[in-house]
Amino acid sequence: MDSLKERLRNDLTASMRARDELRMSTLRMVLTTITTSEVAGATARELSDSEVLAVLTKEAKKRHEAADAFRYGGRNDRAEREEAEAGVIAEYLPAPLSDDELVAMVDAAVAETGASSPREMGAVMKVLQPRTAGRADGARVAAAVRTRLNA
Repeated sequence: MDSLKERLRNDLTASMRARDELRMSTLRMVLTTITTSEVAGATARELSDSEVLAVLTKEAKKRHEAADAFRYGGRNDRAEREEAEAGVIAEYLPAPLSDDELVAMVDAAVAETGASSPREMGAVMKVLQPRTAGRADGARVAAAVRTRLNA
């Protein structure tokens, strides 16, 4: 099975052949960010699929934030472009967790850690973060944990 990075490269080649400018520029940007992450630090290394997924999640979030900023500034054309780029990136991310799935995961993590008060939120988050990576925003997960522990 191809790695996520190989899939991105193959899709870039396909978008070049199809002359799909939006997809091509977005995939180039994402691959550049991945390469930058790989060479950052003391030694260069190949990112795992989970690390590539983290980069993609971060880039999608940047696009949504930029779109909001452009809309606030009255630049709807730029906001639409940023949203379109976020849409291309979202195709490579796992399906987001529904509210019911998130609540079930929070309940399981609370039971696993034995947490009973908001003071133990950190232990629950430590268990949940790897399980929800790329599928739910950290603030959304924290809010669900907070709600469950305060109930």
